[in-house]
Amino acid sequence: MTDQLSHKADAWSGRFSEPITERVKRYTASVRFDQRLALQDIAGSLAHASMLHSCGILTSGDLADIQRGMALIQEEIASGQFRWSIDLEDVHLNIEARLTALVGDAGKRLHTGRSRNDQVATDLRLWLRERIDETQHWLVQLQSALIDLAEQHVDTVMPGFTHLQVAQPVTFGHHLMAYVEQLRRDAERMHDCRKRVNRLPLGAAALAGTPYPIDRQLVANLLGFEEVCENSLDAVSDRDFAIEFCANAALIMTHVSRFSEELVLWSSPAFGFIELADRFCTGSSIMPQKKNPDVPELARGKTGRVTGSLVSLLTLMKGQPLAYNKDNQEDKEPLFDAADTVIDTLAIFAELVPGISVHAARMREAATRGYSTATDLADYLVRLGLPFREAHEAVALAVRAAVDSGRDLTDLQLDEIRQFAPKVAHAISADVFVVLALEGSIHSRQHLGGTAPTQVRAAIAKARIRLTEAG
Repeated sequence: MTDQLSHKADAWSGRFSEPITERVKRYTASVRFDQRLALQDIAGSLAHASMLHSCGILTSGDLADIQRGMALIQEEIASGQFRWSIDLEDVHLNIEARLTALVGDAGKRLHTGRSRNDQVATDLRLWLRERIDETQHWLVQLQSALIDLAEQHVDTVMPGFTHLQVAQPVTFGHHLMAYVEQLRRDAERMHDCRKRVNRLPLGAAALAGTPYPIDRQLVANLLGFEEVCENSLDAVSDRDFAIEFCANAALIMTHVSRFSEELVLWSSPAFGFIELADRFCTGSSIMPQKKNPDVPELARGKTGRVTGSLVSLLTLMKGQPLAYNKDNQEDKEPLFDAADTVIDTLAIFAELVPGISVHAARMREAATRGYSTATDLADYLVRLGLPFREAHEAVALAVRAAVDSGRDLTDLQLDEIRQFAPKVAHAISADVFVVLALEGSIHSRQHLGGTAPTQVRAAIAKARIRLTEAG
């Protein structure tokens, strides 16, 4: 271990006349959190070594030693035996020092033609590419769970709300499919983000490239990168790919947070629309009757963490000149936290949704309140020839009369309805009560994107096909 600990001092001690203090060492070290890039660092180093050998820069013996040493290091990391040292500052120097201790000069030659600047950018892209794939997996799983629940409730009537006031009747299946659409866009954004993440910075070296005859495309092929970063200054210095991921993650969490808010409302006794499975709730330390929707509440709260990560990275980058600056060490913790949070949240909600119990009768009863078919009556009058604004006013008068008498619109007599729209009164017949019924309202929305059950079933079928294609 002595050789490993001395490596950093050997690397640049000749330039300095005094060692850094322990406080500065702790302040500047990143190994506490960037060690989670270890496997990506090893993969990048192995690809770099293979390329150096292919270009005649490393001997076959050096390459074999590096491969053997990295295999041992990977085993040590997997078993928890690898000794991480703050004296070696970061994941890169820790691994390189251990490699040198294991294989000697071959380990020292590995860094030929690269810098920690392009090395860390490569590690970060490799790591984030994997997290994007995980995120995409759980986006598919959550959409699938929502679709399954929606299919069970294509005909379940509930009130649709605007301003949290009863607006128009919809079906619960239609309501759930709104979140499927939001998550589909989230998946599309992640798919696009991955393309920009999947570009190789290695070979840019510190900022200007390297005089060695390297083959960057070979490294890209070995590591599965679709493209190579085409400007060395940009390759090492920008973190827009991480910012883009965090922006997408913040949108995912925002959508989950909106759904969470509805779960909290719907599961409260005031609504009583649903009940969450017990494993996603807790009780009260003082009130024995309580069943608190902790998971949705916590998801709302964690949304702030991910939004904070986005703001943190934007602020981190906004004042940096080209090229690499030490500021960029601060990119990892917000990015790691955002990725961890969004993946965990999606995975938990993919399990939570199938456990939702729906109280359909309570939903339907709520839809009968608030005169939710009033707009349908206005549309009915328009179809009879009344201008919409006049129809709107006529229905407003009808609603006022119903409110004053403590009745629903369906309880009004036919002659009463006629008196509110005298211009078309002769054409108003008993079929108006079909329009005022909840099912009549719902089934009338027979168009793409409407809440009619046939349209919801078509949306579900289309969504299932998309998920199958997404893999």
